[in-house]
Amino acid sequence: MSDRFVCGKNTPHLRNATMPNDPELEHDEQTVSRRTMLAGGAGLAALSATQLVSGCAASSGQAAAVSVAETIRNTPCAPFDSFRDYIEAIEAHGLVLRLPRIDQDAYELAALMYRLTDEYGWYEAPCIIAEEVKIDGKWVTGPVIVNHMGHWFTEAITFGVELVPDDGVATYRKTMKKLEGMLVDGEYPTIAPVEVARDEAACKEFVLLGDDIDLTRFAFIQSNPADSRRYVNTGSSFTYGPVIGKNFGAYRCELRGPRLLGFNPEPNQTAWRTLMAAKERGEKSVRISIALGLDPVIWTISSSRIVNRMSKKQVDELAVAGGMRGKPVKVVRSETNDHMVPASAEMIIEGEVPLDDLMPEGPFGEMYGYLGDKREANFIINVLAVTHRKNPWILNQFTGATRGYATAPTAVLFNTSLRRLVPNLIELHSPVDATGLTYIRIRKTRPGEGLQAGQRLASIIPIFKVVIVVDEDVDVLDTQQVNHAIGSRWMPKTATKIVENVRAMGLDPSRDIDGKVSKIVIDATKQWSEENGPEVFPRLNRALLEELAPESFELVDRKWGGVIKRKTRTFGPVSG
Repeated sequence: MSDRFVCGKNTPHLRNATMPNDPELEHDEQTVSRRTMLAGGAGLAALSATQLVSGCAASSGQAAAVSVAETIRNTPCAPFDSFRDYIEAIEAHGLVLRLPRIDQDAYELAALMYRLTDEYGWYEAPCIIAEEVKIDGKWVTGPVIVNHMGHWFTEAITFGVELVPDDGVATYRKTMKKLEGMLVDGEYPTIAPVEVARDEAACKEFVLLGDDIDLTRFAFIQSNPADSRRYVNTGSSFTYGPVIGKNFGAYRCELRGPRLLGFNPEPNQTAWRTLMAAKERGEKSVRISIALGLDPVIWTISSSRIVNRMSKKQVDELAVAGGMRGKPVKVVRSETNDHMVPASAEMIIEGEVPLDDLMPEGPFGEMYGYLGDKREANFIINVLAVTHRKNPWILNQFTGATRGYATAPTAVLFNTSLRRLVPNLIELHSPVDATGLTYIRIRKTRPGEGLQAGQRLASIIPIFKVVIVVDEDVDVLDTQQVNHAIGSRWMPKTATKIVENVRAMGLDPSRDIDGKVSKIVIDATKQWSEENGPEVFPRLNRALLEELAPESFELVDRKWGGVIKRKTRTFGPVSG
């Protein structure tokens, strides 16, 4: 492989990337996307790199930057028509680490993902594409793709927002601003899906029925050695009920055999309520379709609470996806039921859920980063049909170890809707690498407001377990600033509230036998004199520097910015 620009944490450098010497890895490297990464540069970091080189090196770097920019311009952009188009786009931006082979029998892919988040954090670790994966002693053709929405930049790419070079947080805020502008009366707009003929649907390239079905031959992996089996863990399961209406959501599916899946909708989730309602009506089974490999907007809606399912109103989530995309989702009818599914999906698994035939399922590594419970009796799916693209791309989620979907759409909804309960709410942030924590930023106007705001939200939102309230001068996307506020502004004796005996998240490993937890609200706002704080709270040293010598930062940025500014690390293919 030729030298290429790779921007490290401090300065750009040239690097050769090679795999360790391993005879098993000596084979022809296969390509997956329509384009490979450009030698000499990758993504936006290459654009930044040109600012730090001079002379001949500058000319070379500038040429590479122009070439990269041209590649990005010629790459599919939002709204993406398929999972493949989206992956091509993030790869053009240098956010993909492509590997020829990886041994998941040795849990190499799982360990690699942990190492990458150890090094780069959850918000800057790359997507991984493994062309082939070793499963049960055999090399299985993929690709297997993980962490496809981990990096800050992926949210902007998903929604067509121009990136702020080398600044993930600023880019994320730009994305939130665009999403805020989409809202109509506190909800995202809708555009109804459009049905296409089956011969126009990529997901119908191959149709498998009966004994031709064997899900075990596809590159579904066992993520962790303590998991019960291999899992189909990024499927969007389509269900329907006369009261609830249409729904699709991401629920883990245990791969029990060629035509048998375990199915785990958690109690009170929409699919669970749909199945239980059908059972109460006396039905014996429910038909289901599971779509895999979806465009990033559909996947995000499937994985998060963008649609309010607690209201009585029926909502077509594919119409919401169309509204957020700005163009309708193309759908096609399933082979064995009436579910309309995304036509561009990599694979559709169709089946029947018998309501009285349950089996053990799990354990499985879950969202809190702990091994989830084994379910002694859980739903199953008898698979009736599988349709798929040629060489379907398999997405795997290392649940509890990576970001799984775009969080900005939900954050925008929370910021907007929760102001009815907390009028002076500015924004909140629930860091995905610390499930259970939530930071709330308010414009404090009276004593006691911090504790009151935190208690209101902790009492009604199960995942808000440790709630930290801060002043408007604290950036909730910057954990360092939040920690500094806790250490310097919080008075544990008077600015703490314990909320007892409230409903826990179903997967919270600390919940009690009744499914309840206690919560804590930490008021890390400046304590006023009425709250036993000082008469005058001291000013921050940095704030005084910015106020009294505002030109100092401009001077440093101009003189030393190229040396000190942290660059976005980019990735590319690794040769075998």
